Amino acid sequence: MVRSGERCCKKRLGVQVHSSLKVESRDRNLYDLVFMQKDDDIEEGDLPEHKRTSPPIDFSKIDPSNPENLLKATKKGKTLMIFVTVSGNPTEKDTEEITSLWQGSLYNANYDVQRFVVGSDRAIFMLRDGSYAWEIKDFLINQERCVDVTVEGQTYPGKAAEKKKNEIKPDKKKDATVSQKGNRANKNEL
Repeated sequence: MVRSGERCCKKRLGVQVHSSLKVESRDRNLYDLVFMQKDDDIEEGDLPEHKRTSPPIDFSKIDPSNPENLLKATKKGKTLMIFVTVSGNPTEKDTEEITSLWQGSLYNANYDVQRFVVGSDRAIFMLRDGSYAWEIKDFLINQERCVDVTVEGQTYPGKAAEKKKNEIKPDKKKDATVSQKGNRANKNEL
């Protein structure tokens, strides 16, 4: 037996009660009825990502020599995160400003990304469709302040990493020449 107040609530919430469920109002409340619906009644787009069916992958169209193409195909429609490191010694506010500019550029290029700053020099770009991750990675590694980009555990160096290498190489050469002179001096002493 259903009370009139419960019937009104059910209509307002759009709850469908299956005829196979014979539940009395004193045994179940409206909350229980809402969550007793079967997954079959929920549309595909409303399901959580892990319960959605993946689109079929046509392996005949994928070049086996390029593993990124395979990853693009498997990540289509899946949420994916890209980790980015900003160069220099930025504050969290600096990182926020720099990554905000990158996010704006990506938005203007019709890429839907969300940005989260997770440290003074680190940020996460979250994509709703992971198949675009490698295109976004290519954009990010060409930015002046980008040290590296990590996609699916693979780290790609950015422009700022190349500058760091160029700055470090002369210092290593100086250290090497100093140690060689030290070795020559030690040989002369013997």
